[in-house]
Amino acid sequence: MASAAATLAPPERVSFQDYLTAHDGSAAEWVDGTVVPMSPVSDHHQDIVDFLAALLRYLVEARDLGIVRTSQVAMRIGETARVPDILFLASEHLDRRRPTFVEGAADLVVEVVSPESRVRDRAEKFYDYETGEVPEFWLIDPLRQTVDVFRLGSDGRYAPVLAGAGGRLESEVLPGFWIIPSWLWKQPLPKLNNVLGQWGLI
Repeated sequence: MASAAATLAPPERVSFQDYLTAHDGSAAEWVDGTVVPMSPVSDHHQDIVDFLAALLRYLVEARDLGIVRTSQVAMRIGETARVPDILFLASEHLDRRRPTFVEGAADLVVEVVSPESRVRDRAEKFYDYETGEVPEFWLIDPLRQTVDVFRLGSDGRYAPVLAGAGGRLESEVLPGFWIIPSWLWKQPLPKLNNVLGQWGLI
């Protein structure tokens, strides 16, 4: 039987380089020097990520705005490396790009909440992205059917972004990116061409 001391032993601390070598930024995050495993996501979760990533990639490439990455690339902010579901890095910040991670804040981060990630996404990651100065953070919760958008103010704090006419939520840091949250709860999700047409891209 494991001793109480062993049970309460602190998690093993690893260097950022060892984290990258062992996990390649895809199956775990690096938080204050410890590795935090990430659980598998649901099919619906991945559908939403793929849907938004496909739209964003088309928009970003069409207007030469930067790069979009999904949950295979870590973003290092201080002594923490998070692996967002989607991140956007603007052209003027491509010097933050590394072969296996992003050094510093992305310009926009999207997280899709899973039941097991609710506290992490709404509290821990919110704090990390705010203090790490990520300009815009989109938090999508399929279970509650909510989309919360937070924008970094001049005081270094996140402020919620209010929806516009018809419930439309629009990005400030990524021109042309907007959605109606109800799109994300449809099964199947809207056709990409329909959304791209509304964005004026096709």
